[in-house]
Amino acid sequence: MALEPGDPAPQVRAPNQDGDPVEPDWTGVSVVYFYPKDDTPGCTTEAEQFQAELASYRDAGVTVYGVSTDGVDSHADFADEYDIEFDLLADPDGEVADAFDVDRSGGVASRTTFVVVGESIQAVYTGVDPDGHARNVLADLIETGVVTLDD
Repeated sequence: MALEPGDPAPQVRAPNQDGDPVEPDWTGVSVVYFYPKDDTPGCTTEAEQFQAELASYRDAGVTVYGVSTDGVDSHADFADEYDIEFDLLADPDGEVADAFDVDRSGGVASRTTFVVVGESIQAVYTGVDPDGHARNVLADLIETGVVTLDD
């Protein structure tokens, strides 16, 4: 069972697609989305759509992280191929997924998204449809007043 709203966000550290260690700072607003595998149709759709919405997320002060059990090299190739500018965290041992209690029973992380606000879990999305998810999460953040976007 994934972490739930109100739970504290776990302290994690993992390399991104450039091999740089990333330790997210949960004091602001972050979206952490877990996906099964680089360069597969659904995961590519989801990553491309988060990338397409990235300027709006950044304008709203939201940091986006993608996480899968793929390694740094796979993330690097994926990010290069699809021009992904946000951090893709490599979690081949499943430590980040385990910290968030994301199911890995199929050998990969199940598609689960967390909104972290002020060091605690604000919202959890499970059974995510990758198409439209990035826009839906941003819309939810705005609708619930967590962030604002000025036109």
